Amino acid sequence: MSEKASEKSEMSTVDFCQKALREEIAPPLVGSVQARIRAAARALGWSYTRTKDAWYADPRISIKPHELFRVEAVSGLTYDAREEMRTNDRAIERATALLGGEDTRLVRTLVAAVREALGLRNRA
Repeated sequence: MSEKASEKSEMSTVDFCQKALREEIAPPLVGSVQARIRAAARALGWSYTRTKDAWYADPRISIKPHELFRVEAVSGLTYDAREEMRTNDRAIERATALLGGEDTRLVRTLVAAVREALGLRNRA
């Protein structure tokens, strides 16, 4: 699978928020779509317009990290890409600890190799 096709198959933050809004934060039993958007806006502390843009996954918006954290907290869901990054970071920390940090150049080289293998290049 090409890299672009792989990126498109992963759920974006906007898609994740849309799913969380529709299924967890304001499920169908809340009422009409307008009432559900209002309820979600209140639960998240967002404006109605911002919530509506996320509800319909408007391609012009991007979800800020603090907004993603809020959606996760309110919905109880976890964004998969963030969980994968946490897992990768823990693996890198364990590898660094196993090496004992005696040769910092070796540790940096190993960490860079692991990140490259996991596709985490250019991540500061």
